[in-house]
Amino acid sequence: MSRRKLSHNLRNLVKSRARYTCEYCLAIAAYAFHPFPIDHIVPLAKGGNDEPENLAYACQFCNIRKYDKIQDIDPLTGQKTRLFNPRLDSWSDHFVWSKNDTVIVGSSAIGRTTISSLDMNRTEAINLRRALRDFGVHPPDL
Repeated sequence: MSRRKLSHNLRNLVKSRARYTCEYCLAIAAYAFHPFPIDHIVPLAKGGNDEPENLAYACQFCNIRKYDKIQDIDPLTGQKTRLFNPRLDSWSDHFVWSKNDTVIVGSSAIGRTTISSLDMNRTEAINLRRALRDFGVHPPDL
């Protein structure tokens, strides 16, 4: 069964609402090597839909790592914890930048779980954040 493609207008709404940054790791689309896909926060396979409230702009890496997950294990407590939901949660309630603005630190169970599950602090991401910080465009404004 083929799935309908999201309309151009809906895709543009999701991108502009996110200010052209990944809604999970805050990667900036203009400096990415790959186009950013639209993520289903609650995957279609788990009952999600194509409504704007269920869509997020995500970098290729966060989108691939998230796949069909809505929860994972908090690395600190070992408890199942839901992942960050950009439509329900405020980024700054669950994440902070390290002192040098290159590492995302979880300030809640949701933040820690999402960072771990999506591998948001992989070496390549930290290196790109460092370069963009030195260039004066990172971290993006929330």
